[in-house]
Amino acid sequence: MSNRENERDLAADLAGMVQGLDRVLGTRLIEASGEGVRATLEITADHHQPFGIVHGGVYCAIAESAASISAFCWLQESEIGGTAVGVNNNTDFLRSVSSGTITVTTVPVHRGRRQQLWQIDMVDADGRMLAQSRVRLQNVELPAG
Repeated sequence: MSNRENERDLAADLAGMVQGLDRVLGTRLIEASGEGVRATLEITADHHQPFGIVHGGVYCAIAESAASISAFCWLQESEIGGTAVGVNNNTDFLRSVSSGTITVTTVPVHRGRRQQLWQIDMVDADGRMLAQSRVRLQNVELPAG
């Protein structure tokens, strides 16, 4: 398979991971592996709270999704299998914005057989930290079938 075909397959795989709320928000997954995720989100008025800045729930939602994708990828790569579900999401809002592109990156803090903890940084185009999350996930087996 050529590099171009591999790139198309990767793009399709990443696009397939963006579903539900992530799709509604406009999340764009750039990279995903057990080592971390990189994604972007172009801010529009649809992401605002009543005072014209990004709603805190947007940060919480993209953090949980990015951590979940990271955790899932690690479970597959480590051959533990299954999936991971969020059990705690602690998000600090550090700087407000009303437009621009948010870049989301994840870094593993702990990856174990039962639980994982991921740090999620959300920055603006100038690299300024907008929000930072820690998301703890429970590893669960997928139902047989």
